[in-house]
Amino acid sequence: MRLYLCEKPSQGKDIGRVLGATQRGNGCFKGPDTVVTWCIGHLIEAAPPEAYGEQYKRWSLEQLPIIPKHWRVEVKAKTAAQFNVVKQLMAQATELVIATDADREGELIARELIDLCGYRGPLQRLWLSALNDASIRTALAALRPAAETLPLYYSALARARADWLIGMNLSRLFTLLGRQAGYDGVLSVGRVQTPTLRLVVDRDRDIAQFVSTPFWTIDVALTHAGQTFIANWLAPQACADDKGRCLQEAIAQQATQLLRAANIAQVVTVETERVREAPPLPFDLGTLQEVCSKQMGLDVQETLNIAQSLYETHKATTYPRSDSGYLPESMLAEVPGVLASLLKTDPALGPVIDQLDPTRCSRAWNDGKVTAHHGIIPTLEPVDLAKMSDKELAVYRRIRAHYLAQFLPDHAFDRTTATLSCGRETLQAVGKQIVTPGWRRVLTEPEPEDADTESTTRSQTLPPLQKGRSCPVTGVELKTRKTLPPRPFTQGELVKAMKGVARLVSDPRLQQKLKDTVGIGTEATRASIINGLLARGYLVKKGRAIRASDAAVTLIDTVPAAIADPGTTAVWEQALDMIEAGQITLETFIEKQSAWIAQLVTQYRGTTLAIKVPEGPACPQCGAATRQRTGRTGAFWSCSRYPECTGTLPVPSAKRGTQRKRRGKPKAS
Repeated sequence: MRLYLCEKPSQGKDIGRVLGATQRGNGCFKGPDTVVTWCIGHLIEAAPPEAYGEQYKRWSLEQLPIIPKHWRVEVKAKTAAQFNVVKQLMAQATELVIATDADREGELIARELIDLCGYRGPLQRLWLSALNDASIRTALAALRPAAETLPLYYSALARARADWLIGMNLSRLFTLLGRQAGYDGVLSVGRVQTPTLRLVVDRDRDIAQFVSTPFWTIDVALTHAGQTFIANWLAPQACADDKGRCLQEAIAQQATQLLRAANIAQVVTVETERVREAPPLPFDLGTLQEVCSKQMGLDVQETLNIAQSLYETHKATTYPRSDSGYLPESMLAEVPGVLASLLKTDPALGPVIDQLDPTRCSRAWNDGKVTAHHGIIPTLEPVDLAKMSDKELAVYRRIRAHYLAQFLPDHAFDRTTATLSCGRETLQAVGKQIVTPGWRRVLTEPEPEDADTESTTRSQTLPPLQKGRSCPVTGVELKTRKTLPPRPFTQGELVKAMKGVARLVSDPRLQQKLKDTVGIGTEATRASIINGLLARGYLVKKGRAIRASDAAVTLIDTVPAAIADPGTTAVWEQALDMIEAGQITLETFIEKQSAWIAQLVTQYRGTTLAIKVPEGPACPQCGAATRQRTGRTGAFWSCSRYPECTGTLPVPSAKRGTQRKRRGKPKAS
């Protein structure tokens, strides 16, 4: 009997249907000499410290570090029944096909079960990028030897065990040191969560320490050939900052008077440049989360859930947890089929489809840029848009538009820059004239926003200007402006910062590594990392923005700099890649991690932390001071006289309610 081991029931149903295994059994689907079963995510999880000894139930500095000699896993109580089903089926199987998600975590889910259940028979790997029938059939016809993906398992296991060592040891260490210093909350430390938290703490500090600087601009309205346009005054270098902003009001006022008195501006130079913009790539998950956060106000977890639903439930798009926006060149052969499917799904696309060139090969088609997964695109089969929710439809249309854009010409426009002289002052006017709409027929990309939002540039079309021509002045406006602080992170912008964290690392080798690994965290885990920080009360929502709580600042100021440094994450990611490439072993990596953890514990065990203990409002029961604590539902104010007094108050704006953890991943990731 050939057994297919999937990650979720819906995945098992889809694969079973194609295999002809449609008879429902207990936790499986059956067909002729074929059974399809599933894991419901992780059926087993890393054992907690107390599984290695009763003494670890109580947190104590003397018991650290906790370094298992033989790693243990436990069957998750909530899904124990399905584990027993899988174990029984593995005992009966003569051949096993791993059909979990085609990524590092999917490999871990399957291989942990195989090892625990003791299966030793023939093993193959199904590598799926979409769950529509055509994609499943193609993948089933090209099963891979399981040995090809075994290194993925070792890499995932190394990541999970390193996260356990860091989370369990350092969270206990700094929580206990914090309690000695009077801080009652839990200081939760994680390999990815802590450097992510530092990004927000640093941004909030930049905002708090920002000193606004006034500057002055002058807009001059000019006319030529019956058309009015705006030119900007160029401040002399002696009174301007590095961005050309005038910092001396007197100079700006004097220039305003000269411009008003001049009445005429003369064209000095005119330069026109043809600019071509290639279409944006199909989405990877991180970019999709950024766009949906910015344009729709969606949380990153909500975007991931919608993308997962489009993939699993509607079969409308390909695998969502992709870290690449590129497409394999072999998929060019599927373009006519995908376009025909899109037209059948939505006949209103007819006029757009007619404008496409299916033979056009954009920069997206590049085998050298494709990782384990390709960009998120529509599938080969029609779908029912009426079954999608409004948000699902909106996300689907964005994914679809990025795919259609690949078959339209580049967006081309002429950028004209004119320099003018007026009353001994210099003006500059910039205009844009669209030459070819190209891919913007199907995808309207928002104009890039200036980082400080103080930009004086505008979109306009200039009249036909020539050197030496005169343009009457019809208006001069002096504006007082001020530099603005950085904006607080939104969830989408935080994901972007996690991906682009290389800029914060000074070591060029580590910087390149972070670029190669697309920053810190993975496409599959960034949403759960942010959710975890919200649930623990380290991050709080304020509208669309997220800010660091006092507890977060305390944590970042408390832990060793190396723990919060993204450069450390780069070293780990490099080691995980080396494990995957067979250059170092899992055992060697864990030995080094264990030694490092032991060194940190020894170094900090006797340290007295200088912690600012946040004090809140008066206790509602006895009137004493309150201190911020972190519980299962997030941060709250607790009476400083606890346990004598049990008065509590909520922390304003803190995320309340428990958060669903993703498929039993290690809690300290």
